[in-house]
Amino acid sequence: MTLYETGAATVRPAQMAGRVRLLIASSFGTIIEWYDFAVFAVCATLVFNTAFFPNDNPMAGMIAALATQAVGFVARPLGGWFFGMLGDRIGRKRSLVLSLTLMGVSTVAMGLLPVYAQVGILAPVLLLILRLLQGFAVGGEATGALVMIAESLPANRRGLWTGFPMVGGPAGNVLATALIGLLIGSIGMEQFVAWGWRIPFLVSIVLIVVGYWMRRRIEESPAFVAMQAEKVELPHAPLREAMRTNGADMLRVFFVKAGENTLFYLFSTFFIVVATVYLHAPRTLALNALMIGSIVEVAAILLSGFVADRIGRRAVTLFGLIGGVVAGYLLFSLPEGATHGQLVAATILTLSFHGCIVGGMSAYFTELFPARVRYTAMSTAYSVASVLGGALAPIVGAWILEATGTPFAVALYATAMAIPAVFVMLTSRETRGLDLQSH
Repeated sequence: MTLYETGAATVRPAQMAGRVRLLIASSFGTIIEWYDFAVFAVCATLVFNTAFFPNDNPMAGMIAALATQAVGFVARPLGGWFFGMLGDRIGRKRSLVLSLTLMGVSTVAMGLLPVYAQVGILAPVLLLILRLLQGFAVGGEATGALVMIAESLPANRRGLWTGFPMVGGPAGNVLATALIGLLIGSIGMEQFVAWGWRIPFLVSIVLIVVGYWMRRRIEESPAFVAMQAEKVELPHAPLREAMRTNGADMLRVFFVKAGENTLFYLFSTFFIVVATVYLHAPRTLALNALMIGSIVEVAAILLSGFVADRIGRRAVTLFGLIGGVVAGYLLFSLPEGATHGQLVAATILTLSFHGCIVGGMSAYFTELFPARVRYTAMSTAYSVASVLGGALAPIVGAWILEATGTPFAVALYATAMAIPAVFVMLTSRETRGLDLQSH
């Protein structure tokens, strides 16, 4: 038994308190960062197409706004490499504190930006710069939280534990859509577009302060502490070593993450476009459906992580990928004038299957790599895949919808992106139960 693989050991109250504090701090941090990302994504589809771009052509403005959102993903690989390198060299905790701080500053600044009518082309340029900083910051966030938890908590529940930081995506969606929906209901859509959209960005400062305080109080990963105590020589170029020694596993992460991320952004950001532009559903109903589906996904992620500890990572991830593809056909077959109940049922189904993917893959990713390059290897592959999935999926979806006139064609695109991920999981080794220090 290693110094942190203590699944069967008696847990002292102080240890239990530390574990709970770690779970809360890691999860709260990812929720904050994905709340920031979700606020931008929702505002990109509801506001930014007219606030930051000329509004002569509504669909062109929509695609331009989604492209600005995509830029944030383009910066993620660089952020993944940078924060991963920091995490492998100076510690997981310090890297996570820095990423959270940068994310908060750039998000709050967005709420203070002038719009196109005030400063012209400078408005989208400033939005683009802040979006790049957002993407850079989030590049090492989710993977850093996964590494921290996987290395710090008992191995026999690693699937469940690593599910906690991954609830940040759907939980961030819940917070963002709930607040935006509340604002629209209170002040009306016209006032929200005029100035109310700034509030969700400015509110982030409170969340960041709390998250920073919580992360400063957690202890460093025992795996990193063990490497320091044993005077393990840390790589001077973690990415180069990771690509040389674990290149195949980085490709596995890339393909699975690309498939998962494509489905997530088609089922969330692009869903808002389909619901409001094609199905002509009121924006408040579309946001409400996404919020309800995201709440259910939180439970799906944790339940899937629990099941992955019983039957393995591969089976759970495969179930989510295949089920997500099938659910996508149902979502993108909804008729014009779909009812609120149909929208809610479709988002619950699609996001639940997405939760299964996340619950299975989270521990799997951390178990593929050795400790000395784990953060760098995982963050880099994970972030590069997010460009292909998260950045392009809403744009490609909008282009397909514009070209074909039907969202059903988008389901074919989702299938094409999921097939490589299915192949990887079918041909990969099972990683459940691996010792993260000796591995």
